[in-house]
Amino acid sequence: MNPALESLVLALRENPIEYGEVFLLGAEPHTGLPPLVGWQPLKPLATACENAGMKLAEPSGRFSTVLFLPGKSKEEVLAGFARAHDLLAPGGRLIVSLPNTAGASRFEKELSRAAPLMFSVSKNKCRAFAVSNEVPWDADLLSEWRELAKPALIPGTDFTVEPGVFSTDHIDPGSALLAAHLPHSLHGHVADLGAGWGYLSKIALEKSPKISRIDLFEADSRALACARKNVTGPVNFHWHDVTTGLPEKYDHIITNPPFHTAQAKDLDLGKAFLSTAAAALKRGGTLHLVANRQLPYEAHLDSLGLRSRQIVETGAFKVIECR
Repeated sequence: MNPALESLVLALRENPIEYGEVFLLGAEPHTGLPPLVGWQPLKPLATACENAGMKLAEPSGRFSTVLFLPGKSKEEVLAGFARAHDLLAPGGRLIVSLPNTAGASRFEKELSRAAPLMFSVSKNKCRAFAVSNEVPWDADLLSEWRELAKPALIPGTDFTVEPGVFSTDHIDPGSALLAAHLPHSLHGHVADLGAGWGYLSKIALEKSPKISRIDLFEADSRALACARKNVTGPVNFHWHDVTTGLPEKYDHIITNPPFHTAQAKDLDLGKAFLSTAAAALKRGGTLHLVANRQLPYEAHLDSLGLRSRQIVETGAFKVIECR
């Protein structure tokens, strides 16, 4: 269970007031939450919410109470404060919960610059804190935070990103290494697993004119929205949890598999990506992946019946081709 969510539920329990209509940004299911509408851009968590009976929707309208479970980037948290403010009805309140390791105290102070704190609860190595809009928030801060929420270009590129997605200020060096070593011979139907904002798919299409279609599979709907702007041509976009499998077989698969869940390292997540890829390759198909050099994926690839060879290794990364 998410300790920040536990702390949020505790804050609701210790401050029993009439919450009215409630919206939860960064929704996750919990039996202690009041009836609410939620927004969750990550497909596995969105599915968990729907399975628990929670109604999900894009953030819009006005609510008496907005609850916020932020991600871990500074820009995402501050942009989320502005988004939450704009969802509040007159006299509404915002309650935020963050792990201490994600800067809970720092962000509590930041939010208190915009509006006076109503309460603060510390539990589970997290902090939940609340403000209201009964007093107008600092207009200059709100303007700064709203600006952070806008899509922007990665410096020196034409790739559009937005706060909260992976690698917003530079091209991920692992992906760049894989892109540099993708063969020009990719053809037919290709899948990009964990496609992010579309970097690998764009490069693959530029390098391999015989690709007839690329399917981008990405669990973060925000990253996928960026990919729709970044990648044109014979492409399909799928908001999808790759660990649940793919709907068809592919001639080639490219991937920079994730190995973190929230803020914790999760090697099984990367292995699940590789298992899905192996099951989705056509006979004679190839898998092209990059991974941190120390991650022990080779034995898992062997167990999946893939013949793998290392294409290149740097001090930080390795590129592997499998058949």
